[in-house]
Amino acid sequence: MNMNNNSNNNNSNSADMQSHCVEVHPVVPPPHRSSLQKLGAKLKETFFPDDPLRQFKGQPIKKKWILGAQYVFPILQWAPQYSLKLFKSDVVSGLTIASLAIPQGISYAKLANLPPIVGLYSSFVPPLVYAVFGSSRDLAVGPVSIASLILGSMLRQEVSPTKDPLLFLQLAFTSTFFAGFFQASLGFLRLGFLIDFLSKAILIGFMAGAAIIVSLQQLKSLLGITHFTPQMGLIPVLSSVFHNTKEWSWQTILMGFCFLVLLLLARHVSFKRPKLFWVSAGAPLASVILSTLIVFAFKAHHHGISVIGKLQEGLNPPSWNMLLFHGAHLGLVIKTGFVTGIISLTEGIAVGRTFAALKDYRVDGNKEMMAIGLMNMVGSATSCYVTTGAFSRSAVNHNAGAKTAVSNIVMSVTVMVTLLFLMPLFQYTPNLVLGAIIVTAVVGLIDIPAAFNIWKTDKFDFLVMLCAFLGVLFISVQEGLAIAVGISIFKILLQITRPRTVVLGSIPGSDIYRNVHHYKQAVGVPGFLILSIEAPINFANSMYLNERILRWIEEYEEEVDVKKHLSIQYVILDLSAVSTIDTTGVILIRDLRKAVEKKGIELVLVNPLGEVLEKLQRAEETRDFAKPENLYLTVGEAVASLSSSMKSQPPTMHDEEAQTNPRQN
Repeated sequence: MNMNNNSNNNNSNSADMQSHCVEVHPVVPPPHRSSLQKLGAKLKETFFPDDPLRQFKGQPIKKKWILGAQYVFPILQWAPQYSLKLFKSDVVSGLTIASLAIPQGISYAKLANLPPIVGLYSSFVPPLVYAVFGSSRDLAVGPVSIASLILGSMLRQEVSPTKDPLLFLQLAFTSTFFAGFFQASLGFLRLGFLIDFLSKAILIGFMAGAAIIVSLQQLKSLLGITHFTPQMGLIPVLSSVFHNTKEWSWQTILMGFCFLVLLLLARHVSFKRPKLFWVSAGAPLASVILSTLIVFAFKAHHHGISVIGKLQEGLNPPSWNMLLFHGAHLGLVIKTGFVTGIISLTEGIAVGRTFAALKDYRVDGNKEMMAIGLMNMVGSATSCYVTTGAFSRSAVNHNAGAKTAVSNIVMSVTVMVTLLFLMPLFQYTPNLVLGAIIVTAVVGLIDIPAAFNIWKTDKFDFLVMLCAFLGVLFISVQEGLAIAVGISIFKILLQITRPRTVVLGSIPGSDIYRNVHHYKQAVGVPGFLILSIEAPINFANSMYLNERILRWIEEYEEEVDVKKHLSIQYVILDLSAVSTIDTTGVILIRDLRKAVEKKGIELVLVNPLGEVLEKLQRAEETRDFAKPENLYLTVGEAVASLSSSMKSQPPTMHDEEAQTNPRQN
């Protein structure tokens, strides 16, 4: 009891000493700026945080034209210094990713319910466009599994790819155009921050769910089933598999299982020994060649093994006349284009930034959006569907020693040669090997260690990830993604409308004040209730903050009545973490001041930031209250200064338990 009393006396003595020794620094309002200047600064930070025009400052006119051309066409930055040594590295990497892109292009086109040749078309034109406009040295562009799955599943909801293949192809090209249009618009309007709503947790859950659905869809090819469900959910797919057991072909199962094991083994070898990257890179093409030779030699297509069939020779035919900007399906293609565009854009930028960080160079996100968008818009007019930077191909490109985007050009030229001269060789390629290639490619999208890390770090993010995963599995790809995004937005709204408020206490022997529930040594100051608001104050949370702060005061007063503590005389609001405030927030400060004054308590503000201080001083409700002489720069200075003017009260005991008793919100 005596120790607590001594502690209380020491605290009071310490506060008195601080009031005489601590210099109180004035709170200075920010430099005056006009409303137009403030608006300009805010718009610049929102849309131009990278300040792209700074490189033009102080440059002569000729240099500015050169820099402008390099900004629009990044190829001009590295092309003048390009050398034979770099070309040798790019040729090796380009040929390596071409060996992966050709079988993957055919496979992913079938995943999107498109003719296999469209997958090769999409590996020819888009890489050429990206090489000119893209800023990543390692990104290898082409069709990807997730975008292919989404495109095929969304369009198939209204149009059958088997009953009306021409209309389905037209809708695919039109969706690709809108995907590119949305992507380029986000880059041009500097709205790339919108894709940040697809958090890491959402993408991990979404990718894992989509990978499982894609893999299960390949059971049609790996089992030899002819009547397979067009639905994408887990239950319909498994139901279709086991209801059509009579269609299972043992020849297809045996051959498909062998090639699947071969491809997974090659992937495992390259994963364990990165220097052997060429094993997994060349395995798909080797599997296509080997399986084609087996089918041709043993006439396996006459014994239940389905093959691709004859493919059209020649380069991409123009398709701008196939784009549909009117009719009953316009809403469908816009929606499909938006979803596939956002997903593929997120994947492409994430992959580009990943490898840029490894090589210590910078990728401009907005330029990447415009480059990916432009290549999809051009692709839609040249018989291509949605393309972006694929992680598996880019990893092979990086490991193969790619130095510049010329590797994409080499890949494109290799695909061109294939389109012109080698298409008849794919006539006997079995569909089962394409299914095995897809399964091998998407299995890497299931990132269990990342999911476990999210569970350890943030349980709410894990819930979001789980919703995306289960939504994709049991509902559909787009609904699962929408549910996860919706929950993430709800989380953000919850954080905005229910901000953290904490009670601060003094760290003994210092003028530092910290959360009493975080720092156990922090103790309350008699007569003071010190609160910290850790979020912007706005119309969405003002009512909550008003109720919560008044409840803090009521709880403190209840303790005073029960334990006979020194009654509260000052409520100090630490606004250091309040970056902005709106009109409703200003009214909150006024109402709080009136409410506490009725209780005989004085409200004190500490360290209001520039914008907050300006608005408080400008508003009539708080103009007198927010004068510099009524504000304090730190909690320590406020306590030291106000302690000297504390109203004299009878001596009371203030034990540590009472000082730290208010519960954190």
